[in-house]
Amino acid sequence: MSRSAFRTADILIPQLEDLTDWSVIACDQFTSEREYWDRVTARTRDRISTRHMVLPEAYLADGDVTDAVESINSVMRGYLRQGIFRVLKDSFVYVEREVTAGVRRGLVGALDLDMYDFDSASAPAVRASEATVMERLPAREQIRRGASLELPHIMVLIDDADRTVVEPLTKIREVLTKLYDFELMEDGGRIKGWQACGTAAQRVNEALEKLAERDVQIIIGDGNHSLAAAKMIWERTKRTLTEQEREDHPARYALVELCNVYDGGVTFEPIHRIIFNVDPEKLLETMREHIGARSGWEIKCLHAGVEETMCIKGRSFGGMVATLEEFLEEYEAMVGGTVDYIHDEESLVALTEQRDSVGFFMPVMGKEDFFRTVQSDGIFPKKSFSIGHARDKRYYLECRKIVRDAD
Repeated sequence: MSRSAFRTADILIPQLEDLTDWSVIACDQFTSEREYWDRVTARTRDRISTRHMVLPEAYLADGDVTDAVESINSVMRGYLRQGIFRVLKDSFVYVEREVTAGVRRGLVGALDLDMYDFDSASAPAVRASEATVMERLPAREQIRRGASLELPHIMVLIDDADRTVVEPLTKIREVLTKLYDFELMEDGGRIKGWQACGTAAQRVNEALEKLAERDVQIIIGDGNHSLAAAKMIWERTKRTLTEQEREDHPARYALVELCNVYDGGVTFEPIHRIIFNVDPEKLLETMREHIGARSGWEIKCLHAGVEETMCIKGRSFGGMVATLEEFLEEYEAMVGGTVDYIHDEESLVALTEQRDSVGFFMPVMGKEDFFRTVQSDGIFPKKSFSIGHARDKRYYLECRKIVRDAD
């Protein structure tokens, strides 16, 4: 029996001439830039698109999501009835994506949710990288609970310094079946994908089995909350199943993209903070009094064109983030304001032009410390880092059935 938490799947690929309108960026991007999603929504309105199967978080503030969820589930069933997908049986998809740092290589496959837990008190083979914000789960749970399909924006990482899992596929891609090659919308870069099955998949599985000897096989890089929602749905579902039914039930797995943390296209980018509806001078004065230090991690603070640097102590990168996060949460609760998380520096600068806001530019974490930190210190605080720039985030493309009776 395989010890690996990652395996092949029956992956669905849309049979469309133009995939640019099909593929949209992860729903948790551009949350404070509704105009981005308004453009995407207008562009895809009359198109077959993953936009109609996801709920952008930029729209969550509109209120009740019941109608949106019902529409999403209806679209999924409709796409399946229309037969727009081809099925890649028992396969991986090898992916090359143009990103800011160059080319990021990954492997789309199925992650075993029985080998994953987002509870920081447990020590599973597949671990979360950051704290789970439970308030962010209900909308994602609601969608997945009635969904017949899943679309991955989840990216998971392996510690493969010898480059034994993903990289060998780069050398043989010319003999693999190419599935797609197109430009992603909104400056997302070019993406190419090949089917890896048969002997190619077997070699991947053998390499994964060797990594499975470690206590930590996989750490979640992006999509922690989507995977946590999938885990919660599976835990409820499996209570209704027999042991035999649990073994191969589709809801036991989640489709993800697996990348090597040492891949040149994998970069850890800071997730910046901004707090709205505050008195900037008062907030910064309070911050200096409570968490400011003469030395430590340097944080650049910006408000209405005024910039200053403040030092915050922390034994590690995660410790510094935790200190700042705790301060902002307490300030928000006691004084007021609204905290948001911004991936793009230009977006943060633009948002800080509002006179009642303060932006915090976070430093970059060295990726060589990623696995070491999680293994020794546990999960990072929420929103500690991001893999790549905002436009480098995973776009929805491949799908997988997550119910037995989907048709």
